[in-house]
Amino acid sequence: MRKPRDFDSELKALDSKVRKLKQAKLQQLRELVVATGADALPVEQLAGALLAAVGASDMVTREDWRQRGAAFFQRQGKARGRARPRAASAAAADRGAAPIGSAAGAE
Repeated sequence: MRKPRDFDSELKALDSKVRKLKQAKLQQLRELVVATGADALPVEQLAGALLAAVGASDMVTREDWRQRGAAFFQRQGKARGRARPRAASAAAADRGAAPIGSAAGAE
């Protein structure tokens, strides 16, 4: 005979997994804002830029943004490949300096 399923525990496990995924997504967004140097912008300006990006329908502009984003992540990957101590990265972040390879000093 089959063992009955415990739907309550399965739902709790799924709910816990959803919460963890949402927390991970929020953490990644925080890290992205800091890594791009956008944390230096006033909150209203950052919100306005994000709203403009969400509302943009010009595909040429969106493709340009996509390419710039892809280039940013490629630079980040190369910067991680270099032998840079984590302590130096943390110290730079604590001072508010942009990490090497960030878009803050690239433009």
